[in-house]
Amino acid sequence: MTINIEYESETKLDIPYKEIITAAIEESMDYEGCPYEAEVNVLITDNEDIRQINKEFRNIDSPTDVLSFPMVDYESPSDFDHLEDMANDYFSPETGELLLGDIVISVDKVMEQAEKYGHSESREMAFLVAHSMLHLFGYDHMEEDERLVMEQKQEEILSRRGYVR
Repeated sequence: MTINIEYESETKLDIPYKEIITAAIEESMDYEGCPYEAEVNVLITDNEDIRQINKEFRNIDSPTDVLSFPMVDYESPSDFDHLEDMANDYFSPETGELLLGDIVISVDKVMEQAEKYGHSESREMAFLVAHSMLHLFGYDHMEEDERLVMEQKQEEILSRRGYVR
């Protein structure tokens, strides 16, 4: 598995963010039963940069906590059955890994939301990564039933790694 982590914020987190991100990605992969080695790119930035990305890609001119940019089009969430039929679209020619996509996280929001929700920055970072990984697997939360499914999966992924409130 390849996990590329870029830290582009002057605000520094006092947590082992690389280990947390790696653990949340690995647990999400296991939880969803991904049968492939995969590549995920993670960018940690600040509120201003994520606001600009949010505006460019979602036409929303405000900072957000996390953005997900999936590379795979699933017939249904975590349906890996037909991906090999489109290997040129979804797998790296160099490594053979499934190109899941990109995650962008605001370090400012990690700190703000950890305080707001009364849990650790480690738990907030793990939550945002697990949430985003579910998006990379094709889940969404636009409808109430979808939101409930995602929330249950996020909590199970986090609890399996000990990131509880």
